[in-house]
Amino acid sequence: MPTFPAPDGTQLSYRVISEGDPVVCIPGGPTDSVYLGDLGGLSAYRQLIVLDLRGTGRSASPQDTSSYRCDRLVDDVEALRGHLGLPRMDLLGHSAGTNIATQYAARHPEKVSKLALIGPSPRAVDVAITGGTRRELAQLRMNEPWFPAAFAALQAITEGTGSDWEAIAPFFWGRWDATAQKHHAASRPSNQEAVTLFAAEGAFTPKSTRAALASCEAPVLLLTGEFDMNSPPVAAAEFAEAFPDATLAVQPGAGHYPWLDDADWFVTTMTAFLRR
Repeated sequence: MPTFPAPDGTQLSYRVISEGDPVVCIPGGPTDSVYLGDLGGLSAYRQLIVLDLRGTGRSASPQDTSSYRCDRLVDDVEALRGHLGLPRMDLLGHSAGTNIATQYAARHPEKVSKLALIGPSPRAVDVAITGGTRRELAQLRMNEPWFPAAFAALQAITEGTGSDWEAIAPFFWGRWDATAQKHHAASRPSNQEAVTLFAAEGAFTPKSTRAALASCEAPVLLLTGEFDMNSPPVAAAEFAEAFPDATLAVQPGAGHYPWLDDADWFVTTMTAFLRR
């Protein structure tokens, strides 16, 4: 796998999937980017440049662990752009990675040609997602056989009386089948320090980020699943208001990993946006 040096000297790795015009992809977690796969077959239409965030996958861990902070990771994305020799780039982020992509667009708007935020996490612009919103969305799954135990765990988590995150895993996929369960097992973060420090104090400055995004002229797509409890459609719609040129797409029957729930719908929507 190719590597490049971050500004602090940490050696970072990335995967190149297929050929064609590149889309730089930022995973969530922070976790090993392998869980993104080829985004449901998007690689048949575009080259995917998939970054391993520092301390994950094949990227080295930094000496200064404060560099795991979300705003600091923006510098790694800019270093990758420079390494690839791209004057401007199509940028895609998933889940927590959308916070990195959003802050990148705020800091370097002239270097973003298109911005795709998949399962968007709106912490960078301070859109609140309440426990009530998550529970209301979860009720859409009440006919699923796993629902009673999962909903009880969710209620305890959102009320601050429980922490059984494993029990609520089925909510994050549109179908809790063997494929989803295998994907879940393979996508758990392995670097807990990176996860913990990602949102450390100073990681997000929503007021200044929103102000900077007002000058981001790149088209933006926010794509979330109908059932995505991590990124509810109502929160994604509010997030979209932070951009001058944003489109919201809600994928029917999908959870937090929409390319697994309906690859055709996801890829069709993504390619249409990237052709704009």
